[in-house]
Amino acid sequence: MSVRRLAKEQPASFTFADATMEKANWWIAKYPAERRQSAVIPILWLVQKQEGWVSEPAIRAIGEMLGMPFIRVLEVATFYTMFMLEPVGKTALIQVCGTTPCMLRGAGDLMRVCKEKIGPKDHLSADGGFTWQEVECLGACSNAPMAQINDYYFEDLTAETMAQVIDDFKAGKTPQPGSYAGRRSSEPQGGAKTLLDETLYDGRAAQPIAKLPNSDPEPAKEPA
Repeated sequence: MSVRRLAKEQPASFTFADATMEKANWWIAKYPAERRQSAVIPILWLVQKQEGWVSEPAIRAIGEMLGMPFIRVLEVATFYTMFMLEPVGKTALIQVCGTTPCMLRGAGDLMRVCKEKIGPKDHLSADGGFTWQEVECLGACSNAPMAQINDYYFEDLTAETMAQVIDDFKAGKTPQPGSYAGRRSSEPQGGAKTLLDETLYDGRAAQPIAKLPNSDPEPAKEPA
């Protein structure tokens, strides 16, 4: 894992939004008072949803809220790559999977499109709307190549569909997540190939279980 550091330029301060504070308190209440620090990960996530990234003032505010030393919160924020440590695109954070199954299926083409339309990876676009990254496996290998965009998976992408998704975001639209090959879940392209017999699902194929010989106990005899 590469070294992760806080951004060089930091805001002067951080303030929890009312909705963020309410949800943070909800998480804290899940733990005994002496274990309130266990809420650090969900609260870091709430801060990121509020701001788009996690700043140093936010990390200090979380430490104060949970009674944690600043360095302990920093350790968590820098360890988990889901936490963005510098500003990212306000419209879309595009994380392209570059692990072997996706790379074999064309992830390099997706990254080329991102570079052409957004700019260098790991850098905020000129208009502040987009950031793209290459990330490790996102667990959707059977639908490769794919990318996580904001909170959703976009799967079975091609260079053309990736370009269209970016253009739609730029136009203020909300592209539909999921498979761009038209398949459902992780079924084979073109639909399921096995277990197609309808009798497997409507009960007709069910057979009663045959009784084993002498499987029933002898009835108890009444005393003479």
